[in-house]
Amino acid sequence: MCQVHHHLCHDSSVSKGNRARAFSYRKVPDFPKKGVLYYDITGILAVPEAFSYCINRMEELCKGKKIDSIAAVEARGFIFGAPLAERLGLPFILVRKMGKLPNKVVTKSFELEYGCDVVCVQEVDIVEGSNILLVDDLIATGGTLQAAAAMFTEHGAHVTGFMGVIGLPFLQYEKTLAGYPVEVLQLYHGE
Repeated sequence: MCQVHHHLCHDSSVSKGNRARAFSYRKVPDFPKKGVLYYDITGILAVPEAFSYCINRMEELCKGKKIDSIAAVEARGFIFGAPLAERLGLPFILVRKMGKLPNKVVTKSFELEYGCDVVCVQEVDIVEGSNILLVDDLIATGGTLQAAAAMFTEHGAHVTGFMGVIGLPFLQYEKTLAGYPVEVLQLYHGE
């Protein structure tokens, strides 16, 4: 069973308008391919106070957890994963698409709602027995995160869970990520 925890924005240090902006997004139909509804989260990045709020909350959610590294999925996951890793004083691991990393890589293929893809990590970045938290901006179907988790575990690391800014439970990521804790800052329950 997937344990989903959402953490709504109720911080009084963030202005009411920027709390709303912290979770603002635009829906872009037919992007990146026809039939796909893309959730654009760049509204969060347009307001430094809102972006900072998200990183602060993610940092708070990591307290007391055994995490050795933060890994994030290309490319928007990097936006949240890198500052989180820096705040926690942890190594940051890039989960990229094929052909984007130098050195020897390990890979995992997976299905998307509009085709198939491959995720890669530099082999040197996976430390056997390490505890890895996987971060993305938006958790939709969970397919990419599940593939990344499988890749890490197949090479000796332990995935402690997943974290995202926005979760779309109507796309049933809970089924895909079953067995792992999932934490999101905000849930959206419909298209």
